Amino acid sequence: MKIRLNRYLAECGIASRRKAEELILDGRVEVNGKTIVDLAFFVEENDSVKYDGRLLRLESKVYFLLNKPKGYITSTADEKGRKTVLELINTKQKIFPVGRLDYNTKGVLILTNDGDFANLLMHPKNKVPREYHVLLDKELDGEHRLRLIKGITLEGSRGKFESIKFTKPKSFDRMNVVTHEGRNHFVKNMFGLLGYTVKELERVSYGGITTKNLPVGAYRLLTPGEIKKVFTDYAL
Repeated sequence: MKIRLNRYLAECGIASRRKAEELILDGRVEVNGKTIVDLAFFVEENDSVKYDGRLLRLESKVYFLLNKPKGYITSTADEKGRKTVLELINTKQKIFPVGRLDYNTKGVLILTNDGDFANLLMHPKNKVPREYHVLLDKELDGEHRLRLIKGITLEGSRGKFESIKFTKPKSFDRMNVVTHEGRNHFVKNMFGLLGYTVKELERVSYGGITTKNLPVGAYRLLTPGEIKKVFTDYAL
């Protein structure tokens, strides 16, 4: 059996296929004692594959849903010594977060060792919806609401919200927004362009997966139905 090297890294839980390609090009992967920088390279069944000098083995797939609390970074490690989301999940398998949530953002965070699953959720072409609950420092102007839905230029490219729905009658500083975007700080930056500060941010849904009945800081395994639905709804 042959498998492309970036896929092998993804299936070992190192990173998504796209990120694995960066690791290969950076010269961090060896096959049978030789550094490989060819993205088209295939690994065979008995090959010895090392990442940063560590021998890799294919692992069974795991999929966790975490209701991320504030005060944790969405990373596998932090040079500043801050708490990471991996500290909240008890598993012996090497997992990584699917996308990012800011340090003080809470809500839906998926962690897995399945690079294909992660890439499916994160790839812009798949337009996977992310829904956030937002509290602003002031009420959202009606004209600004329309602009955010129509689209504005952010960091050189167009960004937009698919919908903005206020969560309380006659209260226009609390809302749920839906976007297909996965850029870092996207929600905060979009509102920031129009003069608003996001005071609270919570991701309440990602690809239809929610933290319903899951307390803040708790986690659970995704159900087979949830996993299948992601592959069914968003596979290219």
